[in-house]
Amino acid sequence: MIRTCCFATLIRILAFWTYAHFKSQGWRLRPRVSSHSPPFLNSSIAGQGMERSQVINFGAGPSVLPQNVLEEAARGLLNYKGTGIGITEISHRGKEFQQLTNDLASQVRTLLEIPSTHEILFTQGGGTGQFSAVVLNLLARYYLLNPNTQPGDICIDYVVTGSWSKKASEEARRLAPGVKQNIAADARKFSKDGKSFDNIPPHESFTFSPPEKTAFVYYCENETVDGVQFSVDPESPTSFPYSKIGNNINPPLVADYSSSFLSRPIPNLAAHALIYAGAQKNVGPAGLTIIIVRKDVIVDVDAARLLGAVATPVTMSYKALADHNSTYNTPPMFPMYVSHLVLDGILNNGGLQKLGETNRSKQEKLYRAIAALEEDGIANLNVKAGSRSWMNVTFTFNNPELEKKFLDGADEQGLKSLKGHRYEFVFPCEVFC
Repeated sequence: MIRTCCFATLIRILAFWTYAHFKSQGWRLRPRVSSHSPPFLNSSIAGQGMERSQVINFGAGPSVLPQNVLEEAARGLLNYKGTGIGITEISHRGKEFQQLTNDLASQVRTLLEIPSTHEILFTQGGGTGQFSAVVLNLLARYYLLNPNTQPGDICIDYVVTGSWSKKASEEARRLAPGVKQNIAADARKFSKDGKSFDNIPPHESFTFSPPEKTAFVYYCENETVDGVQFSVDPESPTSFPYSKIGNNINPPLVADYSSSFLSRPIPNLAAHALIYAGAQKNVGPAGLTIIIVRKDVIVDVDAARLLGAVATPVTMSYKALADHNSTYNTPPMFPMYVSHLVLDGILNNGGLQKLGETNRSKQEKLYRAIAALEEDGIANLNVKAGSRSWMNVTFTFNNPELEKKFLDGADEQGLKSLKGHRYEFVFPCEVFC
């Protein structure tokens, strides 16, 4: 009886908070086409497989998008702002798309209060592409500042708290084998079993390389697979230890914000040299990567190559992107357009501060519901208290039959894609959290 009650409570919370968030944001869930649907969805196009079931998608990404954003984006595919042609057909160097690029950058800058010291760039390749671009551009910067350096004299520091920061460190090792890589902190050393990513390491365990020898320091703010996230509370022992890394300029601090971008304000944003995020988790369709980069990190990678730096593909050069207003080559035009529509919705509904407060409340309710299952011996939260993600709530059932029962019950309520990495529940910020 307790189990049934706990399951029902958790499912109700998942369903109710998602609906409530859509409503509070002025966005609609995805209803079936009916006489009450917008005229566009009642058109002949809507009758050709355009109907949508009223389900709630908990996929980690590509994530759910608001109904009215999808409707407007569909119109834009046919006729973008009265041009007579669709957003995917206009020239990326034409005035219409240049304006869209500027507007999207302005929205990101406003929502995150980004200072004028940083540029906002748009590119492709996702977070995985940035694993490489970060190494190449930041090493180029170091060579330009230290022209007589040798690879063995350079350090790059990685904070490894989950699967994605681990992958990033592995890519750095592949691209720069002669450079010294320092794992400044490894969460596995502080885990329950000595091998899992279930915590943010204590501040005293972080050991950074000397600032003058360090090309950059890298961390992942939220680990999607593992459900681990740094705290936004500067007094928390699970916040990022900014005070331990030199000054705000050297070494440059790099952060992967892909799975938490625009879910809440970014603490100490100005202290970061570079922040990047794939849009598909919280902002728009897959294909767009957003980069916030301090101007001194935008360097001439070709000049650095003459000094010994590894050659950087031109499409990965931050300078090439910045010099061409993110249109050196054709950018991800449709994802940028949809992201613009989503950000417009956030701005018109209280901004990031309000969204962050909503997210805090919702993740607290969810963790309380799962804690009730844990107390009853039904499930276990995977991550230690204080290190738990707002975005990716990970837990395991003690009995596979109970897992199946829960997933079947959720499916009956229209809750889809709940089973993810190691039975992970994923909540992209804008729609769910």
